[in-house]
Amino acid sequence: MLEITACEAGADELASLEVYNTVWPHDAVTIEAVHAYNDSALDHIDYLVREDGVISGSGVGAIFAYRAHRVVTLITVLAGQRRRGAGTALYEAISRWAGERGVRELEVSVASNDPESLSFAQRRGFTEERREVGLVLSLADVSPQQVQLPAGIEIVTWALRPELARGMHEVDLEIHPDIPGFEDVTGESFEDWMAHQMQRPTDSPAATFIALAGEEVIGFAKLSLTAPTAAGHSMTAVKRAWRGRGIARALKATEINWALTNGYTELHTSNEERNTPINRLNARLGYRPGIGQIHLVGPLRA
Repeated sequence: MLEITACEAGADELASLEVYNTVWPHDAVTIEAVHAYNDSALDHIDYLVREDGVISGSGVGAIFAYRAHRVVTLITVLAGQRRRGAGTALYEAISRWAGERGVRELEVSVASNDPESLSFAQRRGFTEERREVGLVLSLADVSPQQVQLPAGIEIVTWALRPELARGMHEVDLEIHPDIPGFEDVTGESFEDWMAHQMQRPTDSPAATFIALAGEEVIGFAKLSLTAPTAAGHSMTAVKRAWRGRGIARALKATEINWALTNGYTELHTSNEERNTPINRLNARLGYRPGIGQIHLVGPLRA
């Protein structure tokens, strides 16, 4: 007997997170990271599925401003509980939730090493939209990086220069059409961008680095502090007119040095396979292949 319930704050949230971290141990996160994800969404839902009272899986759906016509979905079922209807039940529940909000499209993510989940999605009409390469940098094997910048360029922290937030937003608006798979993304207003992308529990002005040419913000990079000893690169952005001068490398080197100084043991990142420049840069900095993600788009459950 399967039972689907919406998570309530507290024990249910932690149970859902435990399922996620069990199924995705390579990308384990804290409850603060969950709250940050939820805070960045326009609307969200988190379900638990139980079989005879025992939790067997969880499902998350979220609507974001940048693609308000779809629900970003993550369905996780414990390995020993698969092929017993839990995944389908979660798919149905999130489909009902999406339909009630006038949304008719779901985006699901599966790990690149999980052919069973990929097949589950494809059998239900989902088609691949993009693939992201997963990369890991073990900081135990890394020495402090040399930060080399063109003449007249400096890197400062957002903590030191809080007034530069609007300049970072301008960079963000410019670069998104250049990211493979995100060409159609709608940029957020400054106020929404700040709330959804820059002021979450996992964001830190001290771990956000800004490249300046005089007083012009020409690029920025930020870490997402999603786990106690592991952080993720959530953005590396440089204005088109300033690319090809080593600024992105200097920003990432600055992030690595900050992580080393602050006791982190790993850095994670993921980039679309077609994003050749950033993938080459990550390889030169010592990042090694981890587990990637396949993103598929498909219909609601009838």
